[in-house]
Amino acid sequence: MRAAALTVLRGFCMGAADIVPGVSGGTVALVLGIYHRLVAAIQAGSSALRHLVKLDRSGGVRRLREVEWALLIPLLCGILLAVLSLSHLLEELLHDHPVPMAGLFLGLVAGSTVVAWRLLEVRHPSRLVWLTGAAVLLFVALGVSEGTSEETVTQAADPALWAFFGAGAVAICAMILPGVSGSFLLVVLGMYGAVLGAVNDRDLVVVAVFAFGCLVGLAVFSQGLHWALNRHYDVVMAMLIGLMVGSTRVLWPWPAGVDSTALEAPEGDVAVTVALVVVGFVVVVGVDLLSRRIEGRTVADEADEIRQS
Repeated sequence: MRAAALTVLRGFCMGAADIVPGVSGGTVALVLGIYHRLVAAIQAGSSALRHLVKLDRSGGVRRLREVEWALLIPLLCGILLAVLSLSHLLEELLHDHPVPMAGLFLGLVAGSTVVAWRLLEVRHPSRLVWLTGAAVLLFVALGVSEGTSEETVTQAADPALWAFFGAGAVAICAMILPGVSGSFLLVVLGMYGAVLGAVNDRDLVVVAVFAFGCLVGLAVFSQGLHWALNRHYDVVMAMLIGLMVGSTRVLWPWPAGVDSTALEAPEGDVAVTVALVVVGFVVVVGVDLLSRRIEGRTVADEADEIRQS
């Protein structure tokens, strides 16, 4: 019961992150020490789905039994709880205090990169090449559009059903990809307003098509990521860290918090924002150190778990 409650709390943290464009639930999963288990559980579920589609009932049932439901179900409950209970509060905070809130998120992600860097088994200069490449690629890509909200990026007025399917397949990858926000990807695709409108209008057909796209995208992407982690652990981890570093373009507080990818010099009440950056950084690193001490985990143990999951 205690483990389930802790998993719900972890899901709550992931859900809170997923609400905000520019903040990734995958990053939170990595920091909380459940990233490898999440990827493995999703990969097992997608394998089961593939067997069932091929009408291989016995294979599908066998793979379903391999899914860590004790992780997935409480995690999903926590994510849903966060979305329902925090979306309005976070929306108000981001609207009324965009710069300080962006500073807090920036500190959280900065702390996450430090935690993730410690998971590399060999800190070879070649790893920095992969890390830098991923960071620069995402940093530049985010700069294509200066905004990250439906008010600042042109949104599709009346997209076709296939567009909802494609948007779901792309955006859901952010669930298991640290550094990339699913809601921000929807904004960039011009689908954020349409998807949000379909949910608010209870358009069940559109929501079902979007959900099916999420399911297909997650199934395909999780297989590739799971294979890559097993075969090229350090390279993949370095690239994931690079994505987290590159995502800081969205989180740079000035001029307008997470609603803009433009970069300007600090202004206004800089002290409060900087203090929140430090608070976010210390909280993430501190939680990681505390969890390691309580659970007796080492960096080598965690690396082996991720690679072998």
